[in-house]
Amino acid sequence: MVHRREVEGRPIMVGNQGDLYGNAMTWFDHETGSVWSQPLGAAILGPLSGTELELLPSQLTTWGTWRSSHPGTSALAAQVRRSGFALDQMLIAVEIDREALAVPVPDLRRAGVVEATVGEVPIALTMVGDSWMVFALRHDGRTLRLFRGEVDDLVDGEGGRWDQATGRSLAGGEALGRIPAITVFPGDYRTFWPEGRVLIP
Repeated sequence: MVHRREVEGRPIMVGNQGDLYGNAMTWFDHETGSVWSQPLGAAILGPLSGTELELLPSQLTTWGTWRSSHPGTSALAAQVRRSGFALDQMLIAVEIDREALAVPVPDLRRAGVVEATVGEVPIALTMVGDSWMVFALRHDGRTLRLFRGEVDDLVDGEGGRWDQATGRSLAGGEALGRIPAITVFPGDYRTFWPEGRVLIP
């Protein structure tokens, strides 16, 4: 997950606080010492308690999948151990206007496209291989229906075709709006969003 690290228009510097909250990482900010929950992007202790950072669109995927769609990407080379995170053990979670919905990755992988409404916003969760995205279905004043195409693209109910990795129209120019979402383990989802829905397509 990626958050914009700005509070009231000023950047803050954060570091690993060292404790877990709901089995997830916490940060501290150098400016006030407030403690922040990583999944919530919100300060939970200290002077900034209750402040929330803006969640930005991002995705957890393999390097090979990312490079196939973004071949010019540069990456920081670091000597690290192989990650123990398995994408198929996780949920893709979306929160809009305090309403949360999650779809298990294996179910999304099988379905290819899952449509839902969260916080009165119609969305589509999509997945091809190890690449997942969440798009807004309202476009140019109309609400689209999306289906998986034949060559890793998306097809809407009006015959338009869209790139699954970027949401760009294959006819050129326009793009679907990206919706921020995160990957989360099922137990942690219930910790942070106890009233959240889990959608099995």
